Amino acid sequence: MTGVAILGSTGSIGRSALAVIARHPDRFRVIALAANQNANELKSQVAIWKPELAVLVNGTEGAGWRRGRDALIDAATHPAADIIINAVVGAAGLEATLAALQAGKRLALANKESLVAGGPLVLEALRRGGGQLIPIDSEHSAVWQCLRPDAKDGCQRSGVADVQRIVLTASGGPFRTFSAEQLSEVTPAQALKHPTWDMGAKITIDSATLANKALEVIEAHFLFGLAYDQIDVVVHPQSIVHSMVEFVDGSVLAQMGFPNMEMPILYALTCPDRLDDAGPRRFDPVAARTLTFETVDYTRFPLFSLGTHAGRTGGTMPAVFNAANEVAVAGFLAGNLPFTGIATVVESALAAHRPSEVDCLETVLSADREARENAHEALKQKC
Repeated sequence: MTGVAILGSTGSIGRSALAVIARHPDRFRVIALAANQNANELKSQVAIWKPELAVLVNGTEGAGWRRGRDALIDAATHPAADIIINAVVGAAGLEATLAALQAGKRLALANKESLVAGGPLVLEALRRGGGQLIPIDSEHSAVWQCLRPDAKDGCQRSGVADVQRIVLTASGGPFRTFSAEQLSEVTPAQALKHPTWDMGAKITIDSATLANKALEVIEAHFLFGLAYDQIDVVVHPQSIVHSMVEFVDGSVLAQMGFPNMEMPILYALTCPDRLDDAGPRRFDPVAARTLTFETVDYTRFPLFSLGTHAGRTGGTMPAVFNAANEVAVAGFLAGNLPFTGIATVVESALAAHRPSEVDCLETVLSADREARENAHEALKQKC
């Protein structure tokens, strides 16, 4: 039995992970469940799975539950947990990522912000702890599978000496065909209706602005050790091709499948092996019909350019991009900021920051705090 701890168990990824585990009760055992503040959902999960540790980071309900950030770290390092699924939303997941890797765990990472904000720290924790880092994001899982389809060494990251470039795909979100004028009138209700994926509110808005794809470019840079010039993005509305890898000889491998996060979750749990699983919809190329690809429109979706530029700048700049975006998205969802104002707030925070080297956790946390303060100030001005 493989022990699994799920951080962010009440969110979209956490629920999908539990659905996967439920189909394989002979292979996996839930050791710890951690949620941010959804006490009702966590209570239901605890009743079903009976974990050794239950954590509600922000809240007071639940007899016998642990609370606070220290409890989240305890879940990430639980001695009976072999695999830690980090599905925490935002930069709040960074410390748990570092703790799990330093403890030598296999970390199945859905919290891309960990690598965006603290990439050098994450890679150092991976090296020191001797654990494993397996991506759950569908795009990065796709690249991983193309690079190491037959890996038998514990599914460690492969070398990329023979890789020319990788191509990450983006659905384009619900506003792919909107004009600039239409984008200025988008409501939160409209933005939360993703055409192909079922995700939480924050990542759904990020998908609509293409901020999520910028975060994924930065994540791919650290995951695969590739230069930014080797990471391309194309819009693929059908979300069937999850990513492509082009090798130096011109050959291209792609990983495909109907949109379903349970497949990359299962692969992260079992890599390098594959487990027979009847859950997700099987791929049918005829049912998939026509597949189309388009270039990214940098003018209508400026957050993609702002994010990738922050990645290329390096240091603490990606952490600032991520933190400011979290503040701006919250402002939009609360009705205090227009959809097009998200980019304005983020740009203001980036312009106010002087990047420094990511040399320790406090450096990242300090940049994060500064970015949030500047973003809140810009948000007030926009209001």
